[in-house]
Amino acid sequence: MKIIGAGFGRTGTMSLKVALEELGYGPCYHMVEVFENPAHIELWNAAAHGDFVDWKKLFAGYKATVDWPAAAFYKELMEVYPEAKVLLTVRDPEQWYESTKNTIYSGPRQVSTPIPAAISRPPQMIEQLVWEGTFGGNFEDRQYAIELFKRHNKEVKEYVPSGRLLVYEVKEGWGPLCEFLRVKVPKDKPFPHLNDTESFLRMMRERLQTMDHPINDPQRAEPRFMKEASE
Repeated sequence: MKIIGAGFGRTGTMSLKVALEELGYGPCYHMVEVFENPAHIELWNAAAHGDFVDWKKLFAGYKATVDWPAAAFYKELMEVYPEAKVLLTVRDPEQWYESTKNTIYSGPRQVSTPIPAAISRPPQMIEQLVWEGTFGGNFEDRQYAIELFKRHNKEVKEYVPSGRLLVYEVKEGWGPLCEFLRVKVPKDKPFPHLNDTESFLRMMRERLQTMDHPINDPQRAEPRFMKEASE
């Protein structure tokens, strides 16, 4: 593991994942990996309970992490990987809250129709680790969530040695990232900008449509979170 992402989800982590892989730091672990590796869910549940987790086994083959759930354990990962650098992705707190509320918070956890186990288990883990574990069940309290977001970023800046940390907004592009990692800026490669609210909703629709879910029935209503977030 060369890079540990300490930034919360919806701070450009999908764009950063793709950028890091372009720079040779792949594969990079992101929340999407949990959907692709269901066996990891029990390990993250154990971590959420404070139980022992063999981090090196979990991240075998990965060169970097970004996004939740790993961001919640950046301190533990720093101990396991003492040479790894830390990336703290940040963005405007108000924009972060709106983006998070309209996507990952209002996702399958809000769908009233039955969801197959294959897609329900990751949201259940996220519920426990993020919405309950990080936000104490109070994410809907806008001011509380925003203050916690700010406090987390402040804590990371204070905890991680300055020479080991990059505080980064993905809108800054390749320059600061490549300088921090001491690698060349890719030629003729625009910095990736992925997973905005619209593309997130599209991804969820596509994921649900590939499964035996009531959303596939044209007589059934579209899940509420997809309607609200697109309005």
